[in-house]
Amino acid sequence: MNFIETRGNDGSRPAKVSFSEAILSPMSSFGGIYVPESLPELGLDFLNEHLASGYKTLARAVLIAFQPDIAPEAIDRALATYDGFDDPANPVPVVKVRDDLYVSELYHGPTRAFKDMALQPFGVVLSELAQQRGENYLILAATSGDTGPAALDTFRNKANVRVACLYPDGGTSDVQRLQMVTEAAPNLKVIGIHGDFDDAQNALKSLLASDRFRAKLKEKNCLLSAANSVNFGRIIFQVIYHLHSYLELVRQGAIPLGEKVYLDVPSGNFGNALGGYYAMKMGLPVEKILIASNRNNVLTDLINTGKYNLRDRPVIGTTSPAMDILKSSNVERILWDLFGAERTKELMQQLDEEKHYELTAEELARLQAIFAADSCDDAEGKAYIQQAFENGYLMDPHTATCFKTYETRRDKPLKTIVYSTAEWTKFSPTIANALTGEVGARDIDALQAIAKAAKTTIPAPIAGLFDKAITQKTVIDKEQIEQEVLAFL
Repeated sequence: MNFIETRGNDGSRPAKVSFSEAILSPMSSFGGIYVPESLPELGLDFLNEHLASGYKTLARAVLIAFQPDIAPEAIDRALATYDGFDDPANPVPVVKVRDDLYVSELYHGPTRAFKDMALQPFGVVLSELAQQRGENYLILAATSGDTGPAALDTFRNKANVRVACLYPDGGTSDVQRLQMVTEAAPNLKVIGIHGDFDDAQNALKSLLASDRFRAKLKEKNCLLSAANSVNFGRIIFQVIYHLHSYLELVRQGAIPLGEKVYLDVPSGNFGNALGGYYAMKMGLPVEKILIASNRNNVLTDLINTGKYNLRDRPVIGTTSPAMDILKSSNVERILWDLFGAERTKELMQQLDEEKHYELTAEELARLQAIFAADSCDDAEGKAYIQQAFENGYLMDPHTATCFKTYETRRDKPLKTIVYSTAEWTKFSPTIANALTGEVGARDIDALQAIAKAAKTTIPAPIAGLFDKAITQKTVIDKEQIEQEVLAFL
């Protein structure tokens, strides 16, 4: 399968690239990103064929349908990373919470967040490609809290790869920060910046697109790639769990095969929702994709009004910090799929230059035929956390935002799959506050209190963080990022 560019071709790059090329060099002409030239058609026959399949078998079949130029044994080694999840036979449990609401728990990997679903196998694939080519890569990652720990974990001590991870200092939970700053592998560098996630992501995109930076890397015998979801190597693994979650509802007798469902996704950079959109286009029976936001509700505005407006709109710190994002990279892939490269280039350049764009009425109607959206503030989210806990379910603040869209944006009585992107352990002070009203609890105290109340245990990778030495102490202004990365190399 070939990949093409969201903003068209500038004449200096190939018009089409292979899957491996799109992974290794994810940025394309005019600052765009890569998309599949076409998607495989799976349909009900495919789903029926995999009703009894385990997760890895399903994943292998989806990957092969994309016809990647990657050896089958490399795919098998990548998928073997799911053996390190809580339950290798079922790495993504789907749990009934209400009569028509099911939670797909995507956080049972090593860093307790959904980014493991894509980054664990992605790290194997990228490192093996680098070794096959005899090349060395610098992998850039910008994180609002979950991509960073997952990228660092998957690339730890991997051959031919170094990672520079950017995070907003003060913009993640304490557990997320500890997961990053206690990393000690020599091929990993963690850089806190004075700013927000959008500053980190803009710096990443700027470096990815910089010929001067690439030339400096070349002097050090190093090439450049990225671990964020601008890289389609992330997205392809995120399609799979949407198919799996639907099949789980069929297996549990909640729906007959072929019945439509709602996908309800907490959204920041839109990669999770994009995976659902691709699954829908490939044949998954989906009524609509519900997009849940927090107070940084730029996606709610886009889907409800057609306006993407960043003017005079600062990032707001919330209790769901992984969604504290205004410039959602993967919206660009939706624009390309619906409106084509020329229009996508026009809209994205307007956003880059003027900090806004507006869809036409016809374009908005096409968007709203697929997506519906609402936002959930911190107080509402805490109320949903408390209500779910009283009914026997413990969830994190990002998952809680989906309960708002579940209540407000469904227009048919269909089953809904909520995608839980992080374990409760990542945001314990917020959850403790929601359950008891306690304010200012330390993470370790909140973890212990919640574990006692829920009669559960704190996973060892989280409990052990508080005894590990802080090895990554760099915090800088965003203007110093390039200099710091080059010094690391």
